[in-house]
Amino acid sequence: MTDCLFCRMVTGEIPADVVHETDRTLAFRDINPQASTHVLVVPKAHHPTVVALAQADPDLLGAVVRAAGEVAVQEGLATEDGVEPGYRMVANTGPAAGQTVHHVHLHVLGGRDLGWPPG
Repeated sequence: MTDCLFCRMVTGEIPADVVHETDRTLAFRDINPQASTHVLVVPKAHHPTVVALAQADPDLLGAVVRAAGEVAVQEGLATEDGVEPGYRMVANTGPAAGQTVHHVHLHVLGGRDLGWPPG
């Protein structure tokens, strides 16, 4: 999709601060971070939402989640077992939830206490 911001980042047309990449995923720092660490993890293939991705390619959804976990470890938000000290993985779906780019992406947030409920 030529008008999709994240597709253009995947192709290198738009620069990104890439922190992790696999053959199927790309992870880069958010330009408007909401925590000390705020990384977006996207599939390289365009899918508008998590549900659309799960329906079209469940293996790719698994790859995105695995990449998010690897980013958390790499960024010091989790140990190899994926737990301590902790992080949040968020997928916004639709405008009412704050999704502004309609290419599925997971936010990996951490480096500060993340209260509950969010918002």
